[in-house]
Amino acid sequence: MTGFTTPYSILPPVIKGLLLANGVVFFLEMSMGNQLISSFALWPMDSSSLSLMRSMEPHFQPFQLLTYAFLHGNLMHLLFNMYALWLFGSRLENTWGSKRFSIYYFICVVGAGLVQLLVSTLSVRHGGGYYPTIGASGGVFGLLLAFGMIFPNEILILVFPPVALKAKWFVLIYGVIELWAGVTGTAAGVAHFAHLGGMLFGYLLLVYWRVLRWSSH
Repeated sequence: MTGFTTPYSILPPVIKGLLLANGVVFFLEMSMGNQLISSFALWPMDSSSLSLMRSMEPHFQPFQLLTYAFLHGNLMHLLFNMYALWLFGSRLENTWGSKRFSIYYFICVVGAGLVQLLVSTLSVRHGGGYYPTIGASGGVFGLLLAFGMIFPNEILILVFPPVALKAKWFVLIYGVIELWAGVTGTAAGVAHFAHLGGMLFGYLLLVYWRVLRWSSH
């Protein structure tokens, strides 16, 4: 008997669906102005005083923990996230299969949203700006973490500077940069804690799967 091996797909089904969905939503954003942002971006939770003052303004809804990841601020934001989604995600989906990949990606998205929701809500309650979070970056950073853990010695090349690094060092460097930027407030307007949240929840899920596999033996 000969074993059957599923051929590697350069564009596996979940990745293809995510790319299409993000593209369609971006087209709708360009057509509808701020309407989608108002309803589907991730907004901070209102404090008791804000809920009175801002009763007519956008506010948090639980479904935003998922929908924010399909919205993007501009074309470059979309293209960068979609390239990273394809670059890391296609390899992971081929390795895990579509079901496990979907579970992992969306847990990273929601986990990133929960961390960002906590940070942004605390910021608002301490006098910070009331602004939404959008973008697939939280999920993408979760994929980056998984890629670095599963393929630690894979060589990746930074765009700037053009340096070749093993995936494990690439992930570590990006994680440290995001933590530093989030704590210091560097690069305002970037949801650094959402990126860290995606990595954190991705790591916890990978550890859970590993423990589950060990316990089943």
